[in-house]
Amino acid sequence: MEERQEIVHLPGGRFRLVDLSRPLGPTESEPSPPRLRRITHQEGAALWRQLFGIPEAALPGGLGFAGEYVEASTHASTHVDAPFHYAPFSAGERARTVDEVPLSWFLGPAVVLDVSDLPDGFMIPAEEIEGRLEGMGHVLSPGEAVLFRTGAGACWGAGEFFERGCGLGREAVLYLVERGVRLVGTDAWSLDRPYPLIGAEWRRRRDPSLLWPAHFAGAEREYCQVEKLANLEQLPAVGSTLVCFPVKVEKGSGAWARAVGLVPAEEGPG
Repeated sequence: MEERQEIVHLPGGRFRLVDLSRPLGPTESEPSPPRLRRITHQEGAALWRQLFGIPEAALPGGLGFAGEYVEASTHASTHVDAPFHYAPFSAGERARTVDEVPLSWFLGPAVVLDVSDLPDGFMIPAEEIEGRLEGMGHVLSPGEAVLFRTGAGACWGAGEFFERGCGLGREAVLYLVERGVRLVGTDAWSLDRPYPLIGAEWRRRRDPSLLWPAHFAGAEREYCQVEKLANLEQLPAVGSTLVCFPVKVEKGSGAWARAVGLVPAEEGPG
């Protein structure tokens, strides 16, 4: 992904924008990749002729509007999982869909935990998170978003992306949610461990507790997750702001999001 160094002036100072989103399009990193059908400017002009009888010659350069038709899962590319994705009920109440989750959950201080030293398939326990936060000298506050940099993001675009990265265990998710964290993110395909590993483990051990414990923790305590983030290495461990409003998909289990990190920038030109 091409690195952008955009600086914006907002109330409170100057901020560098970091694009944390993956493109929505065909890629080997998705087992069920999105499909895009592109409408050319010529086809756009032909559409106006078909619908309204407006000839191409009446349009500037004889061209109409370009467009795209997208066929994709709402969980493709960078996206938000709503509580309804995990189970029909959360904490004893009907689980909220993505259009019902408060917008405030998708805007707040970001805490980036670099766990890229952990092996692929490792299940992160609560103690690991607690120890790393203590090492940073940071105490979690309600409203913070915790983002895990697993290193899997380096494989985006290749089929192996689906098999890379570590994931959270049930206790790790509950540890975060109990401290007021409502949004947990990862640069991997899933907040849980890689799906092929989970499948192989089931065939070998038949242990239900190892099946997507991070996701299913959302049936106990309500939270959202944002998956397939990009460029987390460009964010500081603390001090940036995450913005990742999801598309308002009616009764959706999830939705695509354009995730952006706002990093305070030093004063200077730009």
